[in-house]
Amino acid sequence: MAERATVARLSRRLARAGGKASAEQVTNLAAYVELLARWNKKINLTALQVEPLSDDAVDRLIVEPVMAARRLTDSDRVLIDVGSGGGSPAIPMALMCAQIRLVMVEVKVRKCAFLQEAVRQLGMSKASVENCRIEELLSRSELHEAADVVTVRAVRPDRRLLGAIQAFLKPSGRLLWFGAEASTKPDFQPLFDSGQSEPLVSALGSQLWILRKNRKLF
Repeated sequence: MAERATVARLSRRLARAGGKASAEQVTNLAAYVELLARWNKKINLTALQVEPLSDDAVDRLIVEPVMAARRLTDSDRVLIDVGSGGGSPAIPMALMCAQIRLVMVEVKVRKCAFLQEAVRQLGMSKASVENCRIEELLSRSELHEAADVVTVRAVRPDRRLLGAIQAFLKPSGRLLWFGAEASTKPDFQPLFDSGQSEPLVSALGSQLWILRKNRKLF
């Protein structure tokens, strides 16, 4: 059970950003960030200050993904997160959308151990962890065009990565790319459309890029 002080802290930061979450969702989000803080003492999961918990850490780890989760729809069923690291944005987004089957892809073994423990402790029965690079999953035919949404943060985009992502997305699927201000937009073309961006947390200058794969190429 998350500490009440953490729950209250998250509730205030979410309200300040205009985010909405139920009491149960905020409690689960708080339990996640507390688990992250405990594990961060042993392995490097995040450079953000999580103990004591800073406002920047709350905004980046929790508020950003909660705001981005507004872009998920009731019909979305599968979300693949690339380079999951310490679990944000993937875990908070999945906690906001109970119907989502979450696949977290992370190459580092120790981070995968944390992700698996988070899935267990948070009771996320629809979540799984893949200890590999995203390109290695291309051999899994059942994942081809299986994802409604792919999320990426803190991973440098290149043609190989974007090619793998488009292979996993359904024809109507979306790529949600967490980035900085609009002037630093990565180059997604020609594999994805020009897309659009929207602000996530104004204090951080963070943006969410929303793109669809270019079906004319496939």
